[in-house]
Amino acid sequence: MPKVKSVYACTACGFESPRWVGRCPSCGAWNTMEESIAAEPVRTASGGKIAANQRPGTGAAPMLLRDIPEDTALRTPTGISELDRVLGGGIVEGGLILIGGDPGIGKSTLLLQVCSHLAESGKRVLYVSGEESARQIRLRARRLEIDTGNLYVLAENALDAVEEKIRTLQPDVAVIDSIQTMYRPEMASAPGSVSQIRESTSLVMRLCKETGTSVFLVGHVTKDGAIAGPRMLEHMVDVVLYFEGDRQQDYRLLRAVKNRFGSVNELGVFRMTGKGMQVVPNPSEELLSHRAKGTSGSAVFCGLEGSRPLLCDVQALTSPTYYGTPRRTVNGADGGRVALLLAVLEKRASQRTYNQDVYINVAGGLELSEPAADLALCVAVASSLKEQAVGPDVAVMGEVGLAGEVRSIPQCDRRIAECARLGFTTIVVPKVSLRGLKAPDGVRLIGVDTVYQALSVLF
Repeated sequence: MPKVKSVYACTACGFESPRWVGRCPSCGAWNTMEESIAAEPVRTASGGKIAANQRPGTGAAPMLLRDIPEDTALRTPTGISELDRVLGGGIVEGGLILIGGDPGIGKSTLLLQVCSHLAESGKRVLYVSGEESARQIRLRARRLEIDTGNLYVLAENALDAVEEKIRTLQPDVAVIDSIQTMYRPEMASAPGSVSQIRESTSLVMRLCKETGTSVFLVGHVTKDGAIAGPRMLEHMVDVVLYFEGDRQQDYRLLRAVKNRFGSVNELGVFRMTGKGMQVVPNPSEELLSHRAKGTSGSAVFCGLEGSRPLLCDVQALTSPTYYGTPRRTVNGADGGRVALLLAVLEKRASQRTYNQDVYINVAGGLELSEPAADLALCVAVASSLKEQAVGPDVAVMGEVGLAGEVRSIPQCDRRIAECARLGFTTIVVPKVSLRGLKAPDGVRLIGVDTVYQALSVLF
């Protein structure tokens, strides 16, 4: 009986080593080496060795660049406007889309709704589940009130069998839930291992390009929030979407971090209900609907998520500390950035925060990553310190530097238009961004150069 040979593969980059090491020699990650069974090579008729998972190429001939036809990619609307926004207009024929997210966040629910809309529009759709039985999917479809033709369900883990069914059925769109449960029977490693995920994704990618079927892959995430498996998995697919949100809240955010067919900065907003994912057409109004007006420590900020301006409530709470080191608790923003802004308030705006516990929260579960939110964070902290509320019709935006200056922000006109649409009549913006801008009717624009000046105007 031949001796079984094992290798250790890095779950971050896919590097293989004959022995276990604490740190990956390729990417430098710690404790990412996992043991797997190496596939036995296959001998050819001439006696040479090839890997067991190798397949012949496409046999395509080289073409001159100017002779390649410029066919416009055909897009199919999914029937869900927020998903179409994130995808760049719809599903591209032959595209491979990877959706990741925490367990229970709603990935399978959203994709089942997408399959229903596509089937109702006349498309042939195949839903492949490696985690649930066909009866379980039927129960979820009944809860979502889905009962349509052209929607096929297959409960299968062996990817070779899935490939055969896809080539036989020739669906327009297929869903594989999830890629970590699929396995290649000729490979000795277990499902979910680095080699299985890599080879399974490679097979699906080749299948998409050969048949023209668009495929959604569901990917599990690790405790760090990244899609489980080698990082090359995200490089192999055409689109990478992340489903974010807290299971204790209703809102779900869908972000595109990679998109070969459109923008990578778009954001889709959904609400989880008993009948599935519901589109939130006006997220700014929804996020501000529960705002406590007339209360200190609150400031309204207009951020940009791709092409969409989005208003949110930035909240701050300060209280005298009873410890030697004051606490800094941040939810929805970068903790290091908040510490920097507190130092600027202390040094440049004479706001004492050294003896205060500071708590920052962005309502609605949003994550503020752009520097344009700096001024809103400073105003919210100063409002809590002074126990003075910012006006209910005031919005604040601007980047803050270490010298206390307020720097310009991109696309200020679009942010102002969104604020005016929702009824805000006073908008504090960087003075340099006012050049060439015309205030909408009934809106007063206040340009400021420093944080101290902004606080003097508001309080």
